[in-house]
Amino acid sequence: MPEFVQIRHKTAIQLEQARELLVACEPMRSNVNVSSILRTASCLGVRKVIAAGQTKVIQKIARDGEHEIEVKVHRTLAPVLKKLKVDGYRLVGLEQTNDSSCIFDYAFARRTVLVVGNERKGIDEETLALLDDVVEIPIYGLPYSLNAATATAMALYEYCRQFPRG
Repeated sequence: MPEFVQIRHKTAIQLEQARELLVACEPMRSNVNVSSILRTASCLGVRKVIAAGQTKVIQKIARDGEHEIEVKVHRTLAPVLKKLKVDGYRLVGLEQTNDSSCIFDYAFARRTVLVVGNERKGIDEETLALLDDVVEIPIYGLPYSLNAATATAMALYEYCRQFPRG
């Protein structure tokens, strides 16, 4: 039987190329969620997060270690998403809709913007209209949706599973 020895703070895996994944957050009710999203994004090699509204990062939660994430805060997401779409990014919403795909059956494009909705209201109609695709995480109990930071972590990890080397 193998003998397991815990290694804390193992050196990060070096990506072969920079991730072409961005995260865009609708105005959130909780800066804890935004800060948790930043920490997870950093762990997975994401280098840019776009936030809308009055976002304040809580460094104690977001602590991104040796890697820095560029955080851009805008009043609204729509103008930024329109520009990113023109730049060749696929806009993918993380939301439950009438035509959303199961995230585990969805093939992400390498150049993706993952759009995350507000904890209570989800992704607003103006932003939904801009999206190329919408993915959802299957839920098997109550409540009917996951916490925004938890769902984002799962979606980011699924993207990284599909593109493990960047």
